[in-house]
Amino acid sequence: MKLDRRNFIGTSAAIAAAMAAPTVMASGKPRVVVVGGGAGGATAARYIAKDSKGAIDVTLVEPTRNYYTCFFSNLYIGGFRSLDSIGHSYGNLATEYGINVVHDWAVGIDRGSKTVTLAGGATLNYDRLILSPGIDFIDGSVEGWSINAQNKMPHAYKAGSQTELLKAQIEAVPQGGVFAMVAPPNPYRCPPGPYERVSMIAHLLKYHANNPTAKIIVADPKPKFSKMGLFQEGWGSHYSGMIDWIGSEFGGGNVSVDPDAMTVTIDGEVTKVDACNVIPAMKAGRICEIAGITEGNWAPVSGHTMQSRVDENIHVLGDASAQGDMPKSGYSANSQAKVAAMAVRGALTGSKVFPAKFSNTCWSLVHTNDGVKVGATYEATDEKIAKIDGFVSKTGEAADLRKATYQESIGWYSGITADMFG
Repeated sequence: MKLDRRNFIGTSAAIAAAMAAPTVMASGKPRVVVVGGGAGGATAARYIAKDSKGAIDVTLVEPTRNYYTCFFSNLYIGGFRSLDSIGHSYGNLATEYGINVVHDWAVGIDRGSKTVTLAGGATLNYDRLILSPGIDFIDGSVEGWSINAQNKMPHAYKAGSQTELLKAQIEAVPQGGVFAMVAPPNPYRCPPGPYERVSMIAHLLKYHANNPTAKIIVADPKPKFSKMGLFQEGWGSHYSGMIDWIGSEFGGGNVSVDPDAMTVTIDGEVTKVDACNVIPAMKAGRICEIAGITEGNWAPVSGHTMQSRVDENIHVLGDASAQGDMPKSGYSANSQAKVAAMAVRGALTGSKVFPAKFSNTCWSLVHTNDGVKVGATYEATDEKIAKIDGFVSKTGEAADLRKATYQESIGWYSGITADMFG
């Protein structure tokens, strides 16, 4: 079946209809607070509000009024999308679904009293709390870089102004200049993301900035990466001589940067660069640490319900969760949100709960109409979310198949954002 907006939403709606909740509890509406309005949080808030038919009071806490998706932000960098096309508002969630959308930062969680404290001073009570805060960065993971240097060497791994800044810096690279990327260690948000970005940076330099002699250096602490063969095939075909990937075997993990001097040092060799994208090591959004539900850098959950293994009244979605085999991606977060929404409705209203199933696909654009993908289906076990089977594009595929893969990704983007924001 071709994946497009109608099919993506229609499948979700059919599942949701079978899980519809009964009438409002006699003691009054139970309260759900969702922190984070991305692919996990916005989806969970919408499904709980929609499918409970008003039986649950839903509040969504998200500091930004316009949310820019990290997925497809690389296509903006490459010149295939406008920034506006990846920006979304929360108006429909408030007006169509009755969700109380609060634009503020969650800065405190009291698990004993079941309250969330906001930066503005307000306190929200909850019966169930859903945390979907995305990622934060680990201080010191790249020597010489801190969040204070993000304007000189952007991370652009939280989309919006950082993405705009990075694109402007790439466009300013002089003829024959040097762009560098410091890639992150596992695990991190969107495994193919840095390498799609490399492709889009090469595309921007070669075709939009008319700078085909520019060089791109990628310092990578990993010996291999997602869809490696596909990307390297594409780089050779479309951007020959432009990209130098330095993996861990050649010192890619021994890196430091100097944002003031605009230098990158790889295994002792100092290189002056014209622009640099530093993608640091990642951890769960800070609110998870504040809540006291993290172990190490991530928040462990049960795959059956996405409930925290520390506190059964909290569910953790998407990038912030430690759940097993699923990659940290927008598609994964959206899939997990529906499982969590079903579990929350079941707990608070007595609606039927079905066994958890999950899916994920990550599309990447290498060049014009040259799309590749990787994906899998998953099921919940007592230990983790476990991969059942998977698929990946193959090297040497025909141009018409690659074009169809790219078109499929456009249909998915339209579908998932409608699924998130209504």
